[in-house]
Amino acid sequence: MGDNVLIVGCGDTGRRIAAARRAAGDGVLGLVRGADSAAALEAAGIPALRRDLDQPLDDLPAADVVFHCAPPPREGDDDPRLARVLAALSPHPPRRLVYIGTSGVYGDCGGDWVTEDRPPAPITARARRRLAAERLLAAWPGAVAILRAPGIYGPGRLPVERVRSGAPILRDADSPWTNRIHVEDLAAAAVAAAAPDAPTGVFNAADGHPTRMGPYYRELAALLGVAAPPEIEWARAEREWSAMRLSFLRESRRLDNTRLTRELGLRLRYPDYREGLRASLAAA
Repeated sequence: MGDNVLIVGCGDTGRRIAAARRAAGDGVLGLVRGADSAAALEAAGIPALRRDLDQPLDDLPAADVVFHCAPPPREGDDDPRLARVLAALSPHPPRRLVYIGTSGVYGDCGGDWVTEDRPPAPITARARRRLAAERLLAAWPGAVAILRAPGIYGPGRLPVERVRSGAPILRDADSPWTNRIHVEDLAAAAVAAAAPDAPTGVFNAADGHPTRMGPYYRELAALLGVAAPPEIEWARAEREWSAMRLSFLRESRRLDNTRLTRELGLRLRYPDYREGLRASLAAA
């Protein structure tokens, strides 16, 4: 008999996790907030549970495994959504909880290679909320795996219109090191981290092949058959781009995914963004 699985925040990544767990014979329930999201799950054959994580949360259904994919609120210093979920799970704690977080908790590392041993040093409010969530999980009595994910890409998750419109990117000389993971590989990492005998703790959930911004955008442009994006200097970007976009570009790091591939034994389907981009465009 399979496990009972609860996926909190069952969006794109969650639906892929659900498909894999259902294929393994598990019972899956996806928690979402809106009616449209619930209908999308039901259409995919995934039973849906509607809950608003910004409101008091009643006791959740018992589950052997919980995947938490929901982000914190957009304001504040902590993650009350996760706190409510953990409190609601406390009467019947799951055997394993997998949390999809962010590599943003590392902050700016000056382009260094980063392992899970590096102390977090978030510099943005959104990353500080994620670190607060990790600290909640550190106090959780059950087995927890935290996946620190960078930029997630995949079908419908590419800057296609930006590239087609000729919007500029930072020149390579000014660009930070960026990391990414294909959404299928992130879902597979989550499934691997939920295995009964899998190690717990923190994992860098990245493809292990960081680049500057330019190569990724130029490859996408070539696949779309359009001109490569024009490149601008940092000074112009500061004048023209939003504070939100600039905040991502002020952090540079290269994520080491050795623990993900060796300790979880994960074989990435898309270890290189080139194949990942081709597959994403073909599936869109």
